[in-house]
Amino acid sequence: MASIDQQFVEYIVKSLVGNPDAVQVVRTIDEKGVLLELTVAPEDLGRVIGKRGATAQSIRSLLRALGTKNDARYNLKIIDPAGGPGPRDNTRSSASDDDADDTQVTAQKDHDSVVSKTRQELSDLDDLDI
Repeated sequence: MASIDQQFVEYIVKSLVGNPDAVQVVRTIDEKGVLLELTVAPEDLGRVIGKRGATAQSIRSLLRALGTKNDARYNLKIIDPAGGPGPRDNTRSSASDDDADDTQVTAQKDHDSVVSKTRQELSDLDDLDI
């Protein structure tokens, strides 16, 4: 039997996601309070988190309100089923190395031109008698 807090989170999240059958909430109790671990399908992770974490923060706020009513402290942990982005893979194939080198050279030239233009503008400002 799922507790009221599990049912609450499941109801909210299942209303948001495209694959409600993949929603799982695991409840554990420790010295810090009640930990709810939420797992959703990888394609629904963005919907649950929202822009800049706004949706996740809203769910946590609702849990805080429920905790006030039930005299409990709730923590929501959203589990990334794919394990997260992790460290970037910097290995490239030799075909893409040439493209990457060209892009890097172009970016460096653009950066150098912006720097030289800014320096010129600053030197022009120094010449002004204010």
